[in-house]
Amino acid sequence: MKFLPRLLMAIGALLLLTLFVLPMWRITLIAPQYPDGVTMYIWINKLGGDSPGTLQNINILNHYVGMKFIEPDSIPELRYFPPIVLLMVALGLIAALINKRQLYLGWAITFIALAVLGVYDFYLWEYDYGHSLSPTAPIKIPGASFQPPLLGTKVILNFVAKSFPHTGGYLAGLGVMLALAAWWLRPKSYRHETTTSTGHNGTAVSKQLRTEA
Repeated sequence: MKFLPRLLMAIGALLLLTLFVLPMWRITLIAPQYPDGVTMYIWINKLGGDSPGTLQNINILNHYVGMKFIEPDSIPELRYFPPIVLLMVALGLIAALINKRQLYLGWAITFIALAVLGVYDFYLWEYDYGHSLSPTAPIKIPGASFQPPLLGTKVILNFVAKSFPHTGGYLAGLGVMLALAAWWLRPKSYRHETTTSTGHNGTAVSKQLRTEA
């Protein structure tokens, strides 16, 4: 039990590395012409799909309604999110090394805050792609928007769009839970402080006080 909090914190931090090898989110489009669905996967540093031509198929569909092409090289988040994740991994390992419960809690809260900001940024990205439509689109529907759902299922014309976390996202969430478990299991440490006072008969009396470190 003595080393368990450190172990949990270290594992929690290292789980963030799965964001580079496993998708953290997926968006699936299902339609009569695509009964099996077209799925786009989102990693922390790239976009992909079930096949090499997935993004091309999605961009063809987007072209008909005037949506912008999805070009991974033009998405800045795919460049600056990876260093942030690597920094959080390093900070988590440092917290495990120092073994202070305040650091465990601080790490978890920081990552949760970053995750909330990331989800909000994802929403803004979806909103821009779904509402900034080309006036020369082959198909024009006044007042229509094609923003996929942030989380859940949504009907868009003859498509059913599904947006849910994927393996990497769930493992990152597990990492936060392990950090919180480390904070909960790490016992409070105390330091002893000695104070000297004078008794009623003039004799010096020493007292030890315990304060939380």
